[in-house]
Amino acid sequence: MEKRNTTSDFILLGIFKHTRSHLFLFMMVLTMATASLMANALMLLLILLDPQLHRPMYFLLNQLSLMDMLLVSSIVPKMAADYLTWNKSISPAGCGLQIFVSLTLGGGESFLLAAMSYDRYVAVCHPLRYPVLLNWRLCFQMTLGSWFLGAADGLMQAATTLSFPFCSAHEIDHFFCEAPMLVRLACADTSVFENVMYVCCVLMLLIPFSLILTSYSLILSAVLHMRSQEALKKAFATCSSHLAVVALFYGPAIFIYMRPKSYRSANHDKVVSAFYTIFTPVLNPLIYSLRNSEVREALKRWLGKCADFKYQQT
Repeated sequence: MEKRNTTSDFILLGIFKHTRSHLFLFMMVLTMATASLMANALMLLLILLDPQLHRPMYFLLNQLSLMDMLLVSSIVPKMAADYLTWNKSISPAGCGLQIFVSLTLGGGESFLLAAMSYDRYVAVCHPLRYPVLLNWRLCFQMTLGSWFLGAADGLMQAATTLSFPFCSAHEIDHFFCEAPMLVRLACADTSVFENVMYVCCVLMLLIPFSLILTSYSLILSAVLHMRSQEALKKAFATCSSHLAVVALFYGPAIFIYMRPKSYRSANHDKVVSAFYTIFTPVLNPLIYSLRNSEVREALKRWLGKCADFKYQQT
């Protein structure tokens, strides 16, 4: 039996090697992460400062941008530091924190997207009753529920994962701590926990995904009964951005957390994890800003105010 060590740090093997091609890829990832932080910060500021965006729909979008910013901030700086300094160690506490934060934000975003699909359902199917069916109180409750369910899942999995004894080989074949990767290093029978973790992940993904499918089934039914081409275009514009974000989120998440253990591959997991932790957060604000006329108009007003202020200073 291998020697057990529960106190030493873990080693993150990372996703990039120290070659010219990997250095180029690393710079691209770092650029994308920086763009993600800037784009989501801009969305937060626009929604916060523009009174015309003070509506439940944009409050939910505000929370989505906040989750994306926190996800990138919890993973990319550590990954970049590991690559640049060659110091790839991470403490058990730091590893547990990464597991907790990533699962909290991932689970929270899953339920938040379900709340956003309900918003789209009300906007398309019951536009005149929108202020009643989706008031601020319900909006806050759905948002708090999303954060709470994500945090509960993250805390449970992080605490249980770190409770196992780990063998002397503390190398994690990943660029950040994920519970499925860490469990593989345990010197104990983890089958029960892996089954429970699998069920939790399935529920955290399938319950909100089922709610999203229900909302869009009702939306599709309502759209098919619309005779006006203008109404059809408006309904499509209202829902297309959210559907794109749903596809970007659930595709990689299902690939990572709902595959049987026998089909897992460390290289595939790293690439897909990079997609949903780095690339998806930069695409979300671009999708909403480019396809949403109200966000574009708010950006134009903000840029106009900045230009006027700069002109007055000169």
